[in-house]
Amino acid sequence: MSRLVKKSPSLCTDLPLDNTDICNRLHLLRQLLRSCIGPTGRLKQVHNNIGGHVITTSTSSVLLPAISSSQPFINLIKTSILNHVSRFSDCGLFAAILCLSLIEQAKQSGLRGNVATSVNKHLLGLCTSYLQQEDCGCKVKLDFCSSQSLITLARSIISSKPACVLTEREALHISKLAVQAFLLTVPCNSPGIVSLGKIVTVSVEGHSVLNSAVFPGLLVDMPDVFCLNKVENLHSNPMRMVLFSTSLAGDLSDLGGIIEVHPGVDTDSQILDQLLKLGKQVVKDDVKLFICQKVIHPVLQQYLRSHGIIVIERLGITLMEPLTQLTGAQPVATLHTTIPAKAYGKVVCQKTEHVLRLTLREPSALLGGGCTETHLAAYVRHKSMDKVTETVSVLGCSQTEYLRGVEGFCRSLESVAAALEHDSGNSLMDLTHAHHWSHPADVMEERMEDSSSVCGCGLVESSTNQKWTYLNTKYPQFSPAPLFRVPTVQPRVLDSFTAKLNALQVAVETANLALDVRYVIQDMN
Repeated sequence: MSRLVKKSPSLCTDLPLDNTDICNRLHLLRQLLRSCIGPTGRLKQVHNNIGGHVITTSTSSVLLPAISSSQPFINLIKTSILNHVSRFSDCGLFAAILCLSLIEQAKQSGLRGNVATSVNKHLLGLCTSYLQQEDCGCKVKLDFCSSQSLITLARSIISSKPACVLTEREALHISKLAVQAFLLTVPCNSPGIVSLGKIVTVSVEGHSVLNSAVFPGLLVDMPDVFCLNKVENLHSNPMRMVLFSTSLAGDLSDLGGIIEVHPGVDTDSQILDQLLKLGKQVVKDDVKLFICQKVIHPVLQQYLRSHGIIVIERLGITLMEPLTQLTGAQPVATLHTTIPAKAYGKVVCQKTEHVLRLTLREPSALLGGGCTETHLAAYVRHKSMDKVTETVSVLGCSQTEYLRGVEGFCRSLESVAAALEHDSGNSLMDLTHAHHWSHPADVMEERMEDSSSVCGCGLVESSTNQKWTYLNTKYPQFSPAPLFRVPTVQPRVLDSFTAKLNALQVAVETANLALDVRYVIQDMN
């Protein structure tokens, strides 16, 4: 068949970062994401101009997919960040803002693309090796003998989502519950391969957040209040349960396969007979709990309840897997065969659960509140001055280009910390430990020690002899002094070590990929 419309030629864009329109879009995206990060980040309402529902959010996993773009270059960056978020559930905004800042800094510095990518890759190596050292100044070891550090980590994640509209008391309560639920998924004595349990989060309307609780087992909705007088039937040991993944509504379309209907046959009554035959087998096998993912025919429901069986329908696909894991029951997907004996048995918090699970792989956390970013920036500025001659020889650039690349990299890190300030205040760094501080805009420099008692993470207290510098300004390079930890002083804000380390790598590698792109070919059909 011939084409009705002539095929449009593909659109080729050379050197996309020299395209003003693309650069403006990248800058707008960076400003948008900067305004969302942190506990006081601003919510965004996203609405497609061709219609659809309105999304209110500040989290990257929801915001980035909602922002549609016809520009493949921008979609490349979005896809890379979303891939990180899907794997680690945290630090998506950090990765996106750092990536876009690195691209912008490279363009503003006038560095050749290959020089910028080489310097970025070298400095990323400095950062990752430092973060993995035992004496890293912005890393905290998590003590599983105490739940306090885990609660702090969980609270940092939950508090960074303003759309939850939680008070401090409510955020702390949910954080404690998240840690409690997480610890219940970790087996105490399990030889061989360890299998973690699963957390299912069930939202209930009309109740206070402070009424939330953790229940071992699985909480399912039971709209049939008439079943409650039969709860004593559940105390049989072992309890038999049957789980159906197919619809038991009695519709022909739900039976599947090829159906041959003979003239004069009442198909409805035949299907109902089949359902009741199934019910009789269930009663005979002494089943106490009958659960279906979809709908159950009312007659079958009545028959089962008349025999003391508790019936739950419309369970939904979300609860099928955890219920299978919990009970050992195998979902039955057809009515055409008898139920095999092995089919009987003997889910904002999901992100927190995922991050807590990452601590089992690496029991460490990074200082939050922007302190890791400023500390890393100061460390890189100082460390990059070692063996400059040898480094520029290996990277194939001049010393001036190298220093410009270092400055852009460090300013990009600092810009992420500065983005945490949303109320027109000043973002600073102390010149001793290189931690991040925020001060109201009307505070004079000589009165800074009185305006903020602690740094962003809560470990460093202000003092009269403290010296500061504004972020993204020139200051003499120095080696951040280690903190002499007082056991009674704990960080107030923590970030996931594993998630942030990967986010750092993704941000730099994605920025380098973007700086390396020479042509974008877009199919316009």
